[in-house]
Amino acid sequence: MAEHKLSKDMVCYMHNYTELSLMSQTFFIHFGIKRKRRIMNTNYNRISEAADTVIEKLQAAPEKVAGVKIPADIPHGDMPGDKIEIGDSHTAKAKTIFPKLVEELKKVMGSNKYGRAVVAVCGGSGVGKSEIASCLSYLLEQAGIGSYTMSGDNYPHRIPMYNDAERLHTFRESGIRAMVDAGVMFPENMEVLKKWQIAEDDANKAHAETDTWFKYYLEGGSKGLNDYLGTPKETDFEEVDQIMKAFKDGADKLFLKRMGRDEASLWYDEVDMSSKQVLIVEWTHGNSDYMSQVDIPVLLNSTPQETLEHRRSRNRDGKLDSPFTMMVLELEQQKLVDQAHKAKIIITKAGELISYDEFKKLMGI
Repeated sequence: MAEHKLSKDMVCYMHNYTELSLMSQTFFIHFGIKRKRRIMNTNYNRISEAADTVIEKLQAAPEKVAGVKIPADIPHGDMPGDKIEIGDSHTAKAKTIFPKLVEELKKVMGSNKYGRAVVAVCGGSGVGKSEIASCLSYLLEQAGIGSYTMSGDNYPHRIPMYNDAERLHTFRESGIRAMVDAGVMFPENMEVLKKWQIAEDDANKAHAETDTWFKYYLEGGSKGLNDYLGTPKETDFEEVDQIMKAFKDGADKLFLKRMGRDEASLWYDEVDMSSKQVLIVEWTHGNSDYMSQVDIPVLLNSTPQETLEHRRSRNRDGKLDSPFTMMVLELEQQKLVDQAHKAKIIITKAGELISYDEFKKLMGI
C-alpha cells in the first residue's frame, strides 16, 4: 500500500469534499430520491459455446507446460504504472499451483457453456499477487487456454492518495467520536493527541501504556477503519462482480476501468475477451464476501511476521512502516484469514500447498 504526504490544501479539500458528499447523500435520503447509477458491462455480444474444446485443452495442460520456462517480461495486470519483477520464487509457486488450478478449472469450466471461469489470486502485502497471477495467465496461454489478468486495484472509489486520506480521516474521526462516548474528550488530551497526529504517530499502541484515555481513541479508530477497508465504502465491488458475471456469460468485449495515481489518470479501455477462457483477478480483496462471481479463490498466504520481514527488507534504511500503515496491514490480514475457508487453493510463503486445516494451524487459529 503506497503512502502519500498530503498538503494542507489537499487535506482541506478532502474534508470539504467528504462533507459535501455526506450532505448530498443526506439530501437524497431525506427526500426519498433514488439516484440511478449506471452499471457497466450489461450489454454485450456473446462468444460461441466452447466448453468441450476447453476441457480437452485442460486435460493436456499440465504436461504441455511442464517444461515451459516463464520469462521475466511476460504480460501482467492492467493497473496503470504497475511494475512487477518476476523472480524464481514467483515462477516456482505458479508451477506448484498450476496442476491444482487445472483440476479446479475442469470442475468449473465444464459446467459453463462458454467454457469460462474466474480465478481470484489474493493475499496480503508483498506476497506476489501480481507476479504469480501473471505467471498463471502465461502458463494457461501456453496451454492454449486464453487468459486475462485484471487488477482489482483499479476499482476503489478514489485514486490512491485520496483513498489514503479517506482511510486516515475515517480512523481519526472514529477515534475522537469514541473518546466522546467514553467521556475522555478533554482539551489536555486533545492537545497531546494533536501532537501525535502531526507526527503521524497517533496509531501507535505504545501510547496507551502512558495515557490510559488513548485506548478509546485507538479502539474506536481501528473499528471505524475496519468498517471502511475492503468494503463497498472503499471499493466498487458491484462493478467488479458485474465484470466477472458478464465474462462468464460469454461477453466478447468488456469495458475495464483504469485508475492511475493522479486525477487525470482515470479511464476505461474496451478489452477484447473473445479468445479468453479464464479471467484472473489479482487483488487483496479477491476473496471478499462482497462478490459472488469468483469461482476459484487462490490464497497466497503469509504470516504477519513474514509480511513484516518482507516490508522491512523492501525499505533500504530498514525502517518499519508507520503505526497507521501497520494497522491497515493487520486489519487486511485479519480479513484474509476470515475469508480463507472459501479458498480452493492455499499456498504458503515457502511455496507449499496446504489445506485449510493446515492453514488454521499455521496461523494459530
